Amino acid sequence: MAIKQYSPTTPGRRGMTSQDFDGITTNKPLRSLLVAKRRGNGRNNQGRITTRHKGGGTKKFYRLVNFKLADGVTATVEHIEYDPNRSARIARIKESNGTYHYVLAAQGMKVGQKIVSGEEAAIETGNRLPLKNIPIGSTIHAIEMKVGGGAQMVRSAGNSAQLMGRDNGYAQVRLPSGEVRLINENCAASLGVIGNEQHQNIKIGKAGRNRHKGKRPSVRGVVMNAVDHPHGGGDGGRHGIGGGKNHGAAPKTPWGQKTLGYKTRRRKSTTKFIVRSRHLGKRK
Repeated sequence: MAIKQYSPTTPGRRGMTSQDFDGITTNKPLRSLLVAKRRGNGRNNQGRITTRHKGGGTKKFYRLVNFKLADGVTATVEHIEYDPNRSARIARIKESNGTYHYVLAAQGMKVGQKIVSGEEAAIETGNRLPLKNIPIGSTIHAIEMKVGGGAQMVRSAGNSAQLMGRDNGYAQVRLPSGEVRLINENCAASLGVIGNEQHQNIKIGKAGRNRHKGKRPSVRGVVMNAVDHPHGGGDGGRHGIGGGKNHGAAPKTPWGQKTLGYKTRRRKSTTKFIVRSRHLGKRK
C-alpha cells in the first residue's frame, strides 16, 4: 500500500495524506456478512459517558470477521475489501460448499489464493495453524489467547508477532509491544504480517476528517480553570502542567488519577504468563 499525496490547494490539504485503495478489489461488501452498527457515542447502557470525545461520524456497517476459522477449512480468496471499523484490510473467502467468511488480509494476499486452516496446513502466508505446528521464528498474527476463543491479539494494520520458542506445552511469543508472553501451544495463529502497513503514516490534515470518524474535540487541561481540571489554574500566566500551587505535580486525569507511570493493570492472575514486560526496553 502506498500513501496518496494531495496538492496544497487549501490549508487543510497542505500536508494531508490518505490511503491508496489500489489493493482493494471491490467496493461492494457481502450483505449477508453485514450488520447494522449502533453508535453509542461513548455512553454505556445507563447513558453515562464512559469514553469522552466520541460522537457524530459517518454511518457504517459492521463486517462479521471470522476470528476463529474452523479446522479443515479450505477456501479461496475472492476479494480484498476495505473495512471502516478497523485499520487492516479484510479478505472475502469462499469455501467449496459456498460458505463465505471475512478474515484479516495478510500482506501479499491476492485474489485466487487458497487459505487453509488446520494442523496439516502448509506453512504459507494466510494459513491458520496451532502454535505447536508453526516453525520457531515464524511471523504470525491474529493469535488466540484461549484455545478455541478466537483471535484477540495482533489484529491491526502492519502488525505481527514472532514465535520465539516452545516449552512445557506453551509457546513463547514476542508481541509488537516487545512483551514476550506464554500462550498455550494449542492456540491458533495465522501466518504472515497484516497488510495495509502504511496506515500509521497517514496525516489527517484537518479536523473535519476526525469528525467523520466520530472523534470530537479535546480541550487541554492546562487551559482550564483550577476548578475544572487538576492541570488548570495558575496566576500570572502559564506554568505548565498543574499551574500555580500544583506546578511540577504529576500529570492527572480530570478526576485526579495519575496518568504517567501509574500502573493500572488489574488482571494480575495472568502476570505469570508474561516472560518479559513490554516496559523493560524503556527503562534506563
